[in-house]
Amino acid sequence: MKSFRCSLALFSTTLFLFCATVALAEPQGVLTIFHAGSLSVPMASMEKAFERKYPEVDVQREASGSQKAARKISDLGKPCDIMASADYKVIDKLLRPDYSDNNIRFASNQMVLCYTDQSRFADEVDVDNWTEILLKPGVIWGHSAPDLDPCGYRALMVLQLAEKHYNLPGSTESNCQPAIGKCSPQGG
Repeated sequence: MKSFRCSLALFSTTLFLFCATVALAEPQGVLTIFHAGSLSVPMASMEKAFERKYPEVDVQREASGSQKAARKISDLGKPCDIMASADYKVIDKLLRPDYSDNNIRFASNQMVLCYTDQSRFADEVDVDNWTEILLKPGVIWGHSAPDLDPCGYRALMVLQLAEKHYNLPGSTESNCQPAIGKCSPQGG
């Protein structure tokens, strides 16, 4: 009986040490991430930091619009380990529950109107007249593709909200839509 207890203790200790060694083994292999193009800069930084800490892991990133990234999984069946969207609702809408168990909201951002000192009316635009500037003839502006990128459809939502707030009914359709055609929307 004593030898059985010793054998059992030895087996248990060996099993524990084996499991602890396996659990503490360095990760290795490929980590595939599909992410929104607007997350490219922070993702590149995280990739470098992760690969420094875990040199046996090769992080491979694919940037695209958030909806396109989700559809790579749901429609094309492309495998990935992490999908980072610029809009957390994309994951709930297109991937849960069939392709994802979790949706972790990890960041947020803001919509901004960007222009340079070379932009038309750059010396005139301010917080009070930006809608008037966008509506002026010859002003060309752009946004990412609404069907591929949350920033694209959110930009259109901002304009629709501005119509209501500034009492400019139909200004998006009648004045801004032609400008959209002059741009080359890209997912991000």
